[in-house]
This record gives sequence, C-alpha cells and structure tokens, in this order.
Amino acid sequence: MRFVNPIKHSLKSAKSTVGCWLTLASPAVAELIAHCGFDWLVIDAEHGPSDTQDIAAQLRAIDAAAFNGARAVSAVRVTANDPSMVKRAMDCGAQTIIFPNINTAADAKAAVASMLFPLPKQPGIRGVAGMVRAGSYGLDSDYVKSSNSQACAIVLIESVEGVKNVDAIAEVEGVDCLFIGTADLSASMGYLGQTGHADVKAAVEKVLAAARKQSKAVGIFATSVEEARQYREKGVTFIALHSDTGWLTKGATDALDALNLKK
Repeated sequence: MRFVNPIKHSLKSAKSTVGCWLTLASPAVAELIAHCGFDWLVIDAEHGPSDTQDIAAQLRAIDAAAFNGARAVSAVRVTANDPSMVKRAMDCGAQTIIFPNINTAADAKAAVASMLFPLPKQPGIRGVAGMVRAGSYGLDSDYVKSSNSQACAIVLIESVEGVKNVDAIAEVEGVDCLFIGTADLSASMGYLGQTGHADVKAAVEKVLAAARKQSKAVGIFATSVEEARQYREKGVTFIALHSDTGWLTKGATDALDALNLKK
C-alpha cells in the first residue's frame, strides 16, 4: 500500500489541488473519474450510498487507475465522527478522512485520535489489526508503525457552532484542513439554499481567517469553474470541483439543450 500521502503533503505545502466528489458508490465511475486528471477523489459515505464494501471497491479502482498512470488519490468522507467508521475506512486503505459536522475543538481532537494508532506521545485510539488491506493483508510489517505519520484529518465546518468555535478547532494538532460546508452552513444560519448570502460569506471569511492564523489549509466544494477560481483567489487550496453526479447530469442536459431536445 502507498505510505506517502499526497493529499497531506499538498495541504502542508499550500499547493493548490482540485478534486471531485464520488456519490454513486460505483467502482467503474471512480476509476473513470480518476483518469480525468483530478488530484484527488472523495468517496462520500455520508450522503452517498457507499458502505464499507463499496468504499473498499472504489479505493481499489482508484489505485488501479493510478497504476495505469492516473494521478488521483483517494479520501473518504465518513458518515459521522465515529471511531468505528473511521477504523473500517482506514483498514480498507484510506489515509485521508473527511469528518462531517465538527463543531468544537473536542470534536476535532476526537476525530484526529480516531485515525491514530496508540503510539508514544500520540493520543490515538484506533484499533490495531495488521491483516487488513491497508497493511497488505499482514504482509507489510511496517504498516502500523508508519500509518500515523501519513494520516490526514480534514474537518468540516458547516454550522453556526462550528464557525463560532473555528479558532479553537484550527488550533487542534493533527487537523490538516478546515473544509467549509457552505450548504449545511447556510441552512444552519437560516438561509437554506442561499450559499451566496452576505452572512454566509462573512462566516466563510471567518473560517479563512482562523485557518490563516494557524497556517492550516482550507477546502470547499465548488459547483462551477468560476466559483472554484473565486475560492482559489481567496486562498482556498483544496477545492472539490463538483461531483460524479454533477458532471453526468451536466453532460446529459447540455447535450439535450444543444439539440433542443430537453423538455
């Protein structure tokens, strides 16, 4: 298995990268999108139908694409900030975990701990099992010792409470990136569907300021190239450019519009 985590490295070096959300739980789609040129792909187990078997299958598909020249690497958004879910995703081979709905520093510390094996001076609680895909099914004797250094924690700030506590969350050691969930954030603020509302934009700026203060990377989901460019100009370096579903529906509807066939 890969030990050097390109996502963690790019976040630490402030390198700008672009990824895509995988929501269809399809290994074929994951492999196809991996060949399109994205830097990373997020397997969405929160809002998508992926279970542990689906996560493992998509991780294999992305790795297969990389073997054939694609540069995309994988991340998994778990259903909740739950150590049992994190453990299973990482045992399948995930090195980068995206945690939803992180509202406090305590939430962030728990997220980081769930990714780490309990080694000296590291507050890890991850259960140890060497006979898993991530450890080459027990054939890699160095996996347990080297895994912690490549574990990458990305925490979603997507509520009023999360924004209120964002400075403390950004200070948590082991948090590699603050990902702004504008859809849930706008809903939490009473502006469902209004991600461009002035108050939501102000909350986004507060997260950006907290991240800059701690030299932490910021991520966000963009639904268009223009939106992605705007976020990049603001210093966001980890940008999701829509999703497998989004690109599929856009391609189909654009073609029908061009032929005047869409009703």
